[in-house]
Amino acid sequence: MPADDGAFKTRLSTKGQVVLPKEIRRRRGWAPGAELVIEETPRGVMLRPAHVFPKTRIEDVAGMLHQPGMKPATLGEMDEAITAAVLERHARGRH
Repeated sequence: MPADDGAFKTRLSTKGQVVLPKEIRRRRGWAPGAELVIEETPRGVMLRPAHVFPKTRIEDVAGMLHQPGMKPATLGEMDEAITAAVLERHARGRH
């Protein structure tokens, strides 16, 4: 239940665990097993979802931008390729 100022209260367990109120988990779409990042800020502690993909540098993928002799893909072709990859990952249980 929210406190008077709209914030939620919780308690730190003896194991250092904090229970996130169900309403916050529901609004954020955080299910059991969600990976979160805890960051200390000047105003307190911030909790946010972890990056699903590792950070990538442009130097690591620049060769994918253009290959001589290859026709650029259309947006439709890109959408189809992305959809196919998502469906394939989902079928393997990696979503």
